[in-house]
Amino acid sequence: MMNDRKVFFDQAKRVVVKLGSNVLTQDHGLNLKAIRSVTRQICRLIDEGRQIVLVSSGAMASGVKKIGLPRRPDELPQRQAVAAVGQAGLIREYEKNFERHHKKVAQILLTSEDLSNRIRYLNARNTLNTLLAWQVVPIINENDTVSIEEIKLGDNDNLAAMITLLMDADLLINLTDIDGLYTKDPRTYAEAELIAVVPAITRNTEKLASDIPGALGTGGMLSKIKAARKVNAAGVPMIIAKGDKPNILIKLFSGQAHGTYFVPKTAKLARRKCWLAFSLKPKGAVKIDEGAAVAILKKGKSLLPSGIVAVEEDFGVGAPVEFKNQRNEILGIGLVNYSAADIRKIMGLKTKQINAVLGYKPYDEVIHRDNLAITLESSV
Repeated sequence: MMNDRKVFFDQAKRVVVKLGSNVLTQDHGLNLKAIRSVTRQICRLIDEGRQIVLVSSGAMASGVKKIGLPRRPDELPQRQAVAAVGQAGLIREYEKNFERHHKKVAQILLTSEDLSNRIRYLNARNTLNTLLAWQVVPIINENDTVSIEEIKLGDNDNLAAMITLLMDADLLINLTDIDGLYTKDPRTYAEAELIAVVPAITRNTEKLASDIPGALGTGGMLSKIKAARKVNAAGVPMIIAKGDKPNILIKLFSGQAHGTYFVPKTAKLARRKCWLAFSLKPKGAVKIDEGAAVAILKKGKSLLPSGIVAVEEDFGVGAPVEFKNQRNEILGIGLVNYSAADIRKIMGLKTKQINAVLGYKPYDEVIHRDNLAITLESSV
C-alpha cells in the first residue's frame, strides 16, 4: 500500500489542498509564516507541472482576531459579518504571497446550492477548469457571508471533498494541526499511535476519530474521515498531514511517508453518482422492505412502490431523497419520480396499480436506478 501511495503522488496532476483554520491562524491573527510556507510549496508544485486547487479556511478566524473579538460570535448576522471582514484579509495575504512567485489567484466562494444544483455545479466546474488552464490558482472557501443552515456545506473538510469530486482531482491533501489519525486522541492519551494507512473506512475507523473541533475551526477529525470516505468512493486517495511541518507538501511529493493515507476504492462511483451521493442534501426519506433492499443493493434494480413501507417528510417530484432499510440504516440517495404525498398513496402497490390510484402513471419506478447512488458502508 505504501508503494501505491507513492504511485498516486507521482502520477497526481490535479491536486486539491485543504488548509485548516488552526494552521492558518495564531493568537494575533493570521499565521503569515504558514501562509508564506504553503504558498511557496504550492508554487513549486505548479512549476513542476501540477494543477493545484486550494481550499482555505481561516476567514472566520481571521475576522475574529481582526475585529478583536474574544471568540467566534453565536449569532448568525455577526458570524457572517466577521467572515466578510476576515475573507478580505485572507485573500489579500494569499494574493501578495503568490505574487512573489509570479502566480495569480482567484477567489471562489460557494454554498451547497452551487454544488447541489446540477447546472450551477457544471458552471462552477467550467470556471475552475478555465482558471487552471490560465495557470491561476483558485482559492475556495464557503460563502459564510450569505450561508444559512439550509445552504451550508458544513465545514471545509466537506467542501474540499466536494471540490475534489467536482474537479476530478487525483489527490486530496488535508493539512491540519495534527499529524493524522491516531488510535486514540493524542491530546488526551500519551500512548496514542499514528495510523499510517487506512485501507478502508469502517464504523470502527469513525470511532477512532474525535469530533471535537479546534478553537477556531468547525470540523474535527470525524469530519476529515467523512471527507475521506467521499473521495475514496470515487477512487481518489486522501492524506491528512500536519500543515505546519516544514515543507510538508514537498516531502509528501518526494515520497516521504507523513500523516495518514486513506486508500481509495478500486470499484469507484461514476462522476454523476458521486454528485448524487455527496453533493445533494436529502429532502426526506423512504423506508423500504428487505426485498427491495436486496433488489437495489445486490441486483442493481430500481426502487418500485411495492417495496416502500414508510415516507418521511414532505418533498416534491425530483427531490433528492434517502432510502433506508427497516433498521433505519441509510442505504443511499436518489431523485424521486413522485412527490411524498403520491408515494404515500402508492407505497406497497404494484406498478400496474399506480394509474388507478393517482389517475396517472409517468413512471413505474419511484427512483430509477440511473438516478440513485448507494452509500451504505461496511458495518465492521
